[in-house]
Amino acid sequence: MVMAKLKHPSSFSPLVALLVVLLFIAPTSSTSRKTLKHQPCPNGLRVMLRHVDSGKNLTKLERVQHGIKRGKSRLQRLNAMVLAASTPDTDQLEAPVHAGNGEYLMELAIGTPPMSYPAVLDTGSDLVWTQCKPCTQCYKQPTPIFDPKKSSSFSKVPCGSSLCSALPSSTCSDGCEYVYSYGDYSTTQGVLATETFTFGRSKNKVSVQNIGFGCGEDNEGDGFEQASGLVGLGRGPLSLVSQLKEPRFSYCLTPIDDTKKSVLLLGSLGDVKGGKEVVTTPLLKNPLQPSFYYLSLEGISVGDTQVPIEKSTFEVGDDGSGGVIIDSGTTITYLEQKAFEGLKKEFISQTKLSLDKTSSTGLDVCFSLPSGSTRVEIPKLVFHFKGGDLELPAENYMIGDSNLGVACLAMGASSGMSIFGNVQQQNILVSHDLEKETISFVPTSCDQL
Repeated sequence: MVMAKLKHPSSFSPLVALLVVLLFIAPTSSTSRKTLKHQPCPNGLRVMLRHVDSGKNLTKLERVQHGIKRGKSRLQRLNAMVLAASTPDTDQLEAPVHAGNGEYLMELAIGTPPMSYPAVLDTGSDLVWTQCKPCTQCYKQPTPIFDPKKSSSFSKVPCGSSLCSALPSSTCSDGCEYVYSYGDYSTTQGVLATETFTFGRSKNKVSVQNIGFGCGEDNEGDGFEQASGLVGLGRGPLSLVSQLKEPRFSYCLTPIDDTKKSVLLLGSLGDVKGGKEVVTTPLLKNPLQPSFYYLSLEGISVGDTQVPIEKSTFEVGDDGSGGVIIDSGTTITYLEQKAFEGLKKEFISQTKLSLDKTSSTGLDVCFSLPSGSTRVEIPKLVFHFKGGDLELPAENYMIGDSNLGVACLAMGASSGMSIFGNVQQQNILVSHDLEKETISFVPTSCDQL
């Protein structure tokens, strides 16, 4: 349990001060913070990320609520993917289904001369794509639509190429044509091509030639308007990390209410060296969902009590269902229904605050914060992975709101697949090693990387 005496800075109301301290108190045996040093490498790439709601006048809880709404659509997509994979003979879907939009945008440039555009970062899919002229159907995007005729490095991919063969759905007409469908029936359709992509800014710019991407001429559906395309970082051959032939990449997400940007590190810049603080666990594979990064989650503890969860709950089923994926594009963590109910029950029993049943927050578990209180208690939360235990800092699972006078558990229930969301990943360097097939978690001050 956490017990702390609270101070009342003159610039905050007592309740705001309560929440500020509450959300930044580390539970007993707390996880520390440090700035990591990365070995310089000429082949490494650093890309800055920003949250889709950055720059908006929103509270932290409001940002989470927006993310939950987007997350419900993403959950529907993920469930549709499992359904499509487990019933391959269905004729209800025109093309294989993919996860779609996300929560973080990366800045990059395409073509020669380079044309800058923001793209959704998605660890749950593979294809890199942007909208292209001439558009038969295009959504409104924040930057001018890419015109291949104005780029000297644009080249259509021939039908017999390995990139074309890697597409889940393609036809051959004027080059290799693709259709990528998302679970809410949003789609991007166009021609597969190669281009020069530029990453970074000013002196740190790095250009990479012949990156395969979808030049989308027919793009329909909701959820993409905040960006001009999408960059897939999944495990398949079409993803950016696969095409760069970089077996290691990391990202570090600042809190969603922080004005400072997050960062994506590709190649040796993503290498991590650490001691006892590093938690490394195997990455699992699901043959029916090969793009996802599945985690070896074995259990969860609230305080000193391990939640009673059946061992099979977090395992991948023979039909491809179940399992736990880590996802940058989902805001909060979603646990399989029975696992969440067990965690919820234990968390409520250990939290000595009254349940709030009147506020409309979109979160399942909220507590009332008594005005004038100078002490708060919250149980610690530990995820037990194969290879190590990850104890989350309090701000990674409790979200407070001074106007509503509540503090809420930033987790929810799902049916089947569980997802380790980005709120739980805040200020943690998440490092993927695709050669060793491991993922590492390192407590880090992401704004100092």
